[in-house]
Amino acid sequence: MASLILTSTSDEASMNLARALIESSDWGNAEDFSHGRVRRHARMPVTILEIDELHIHADDIDIIHMDETGSAVDEVLVLSRHVSSTNTPAITLHAIGIPGGTPTGEKGVSGGVNGHVVPPSPRFASLYRKMLEVARNNGLENDFDLTMETTHHGPKLETPTLYIEIGSTKSEWNREDAALVWSSVICDVLGLNGGVPKGHWSGSGLVMVGFGGGHYAPRHKSVVESGNFWLGHVLANYSLRFEKPEEGSNIPGGNWKESASAAIEATRAAFPGGEIFAHLDKKSFRGWQRSSLVNFLEENEVPVLRGRDLSEE
Repeated sequence: MASLILTSTSDEASMNLARALIESSDWGNAEDFSHGRVRRHARMPVTILEIDELHIHADDIDIIHMDETGSAVDEVLVLSRHVSSTNTPAITLHAIGIPGGTPTGEKGVSGGVNGHVVPPSPRFASLYRKMLEVARNNGLENDFDLTMETTHHGPKLETPTLYIEIGSTKSEWNREDAALVWSSVICDVLGLNGGVPKGHWSGSGLVMVGFGGGHYAPRHKSVVESGNFWLGHVLANYSLRFEKPEEGSNIPGGNWKESASAAIEATRAAFPGGEIFAHLDKKSFRGWQRSSLVNFLEENEVPVLRGRDLSEE
């Protein structure tokens, strides 16, 4: 699987992460192209692309890179800063897109296109579980929230993508130990230092799509950590807008169906042949919302599994 690792000089954390990754494995010299600076790995089909534009606004950079270099791109991993309103230190990752964003089809506030959801990299679960292991082994669980996030922001891409982040302030963006966690994880999962690559989709397996809860997906991440399945999109409640059914109807209004459909179809695109299932943060929904969502998922051949079902897999 050919991987493009995207970095931006407009992002301190991105450059910190890139430096750590370059120092952790064997890379060739940087080559200048019209779209950025390219550095290729010595043995694996992995490329670092450094651009000056902030990455969330780099729409179609996957296609541009393939056109400019003639190289294939099967996944994009974006090295990025994390920002939060609480400034909580975090080591995190997430899929991208703007499910539920309005007006649909217009440019999003933080890049991307409202309503467009990018397929997630099949390595999502592998990267998350390995990050937890490495960060804990290095004693960072007391300094950082080790987490994942629900799907949000740009850019608009066609290739399966994940954002890999450290945050949430300038202090954490430049921490070498946090950057070394991600460089170790990436080297391991992508097999950069001689190990067997992880997270390569071979066409069969259970794939989870998460629905409900807050931005940091507490109920979803707990089942992913202990589970043995693949991970697609995870949507927070804010991406699933429900409106009370009109009189004479039992189907809620709002954009929840469009958001759910976009997440499911993007996940299916990333995992062709996969057995897609849903995991719900049930307590985050009202009863009428939950029953409508479950019915919609079942109509679209997406069974709903509980945490106890997954622990028995």
